[in-house]
Amino acid sequence: MDLQDQLKNLFPEHTFQESIAEEKPDIWLQDEPIICKYEKRKGKPITIIEGYTGATEDFKKLAKEIKTKLSVGGSFKDEKIIIQGDYRDTIMNILKEKGFNVKRVGG
Repeated sequence: MDLQDQLKNLFPEHTFQESIAEEKPDIWLQDEPIICKYEKRKGKPITIIEGYTGATEDFKKLAKEIKTKLSVGGSFKDEKIIIQGDYRDTIMNILKEKGFNVKRVGG
């Protein structure tokens, strides 16, 4: 006997109505593509993601999600996500799965 059956036994006159919740996207999708580029700083490769026009908090969530999926370090500075290493292809696939339009720059 599940919880709903128990509630029906306790309150037989109550009618249960299921509420349909609207699914809101976690992240703001935009018209212009996000730029994913490769650079070397101090001889080490990094991947930079920039061009997001939504809220800063959403971009920070996206940065954290990318870093945890790739198990790499990185940071969020000046409206840019900086990921340690050359992960352009993987990051582009992650962003495309989320519905973003991504443009590859630099090589």
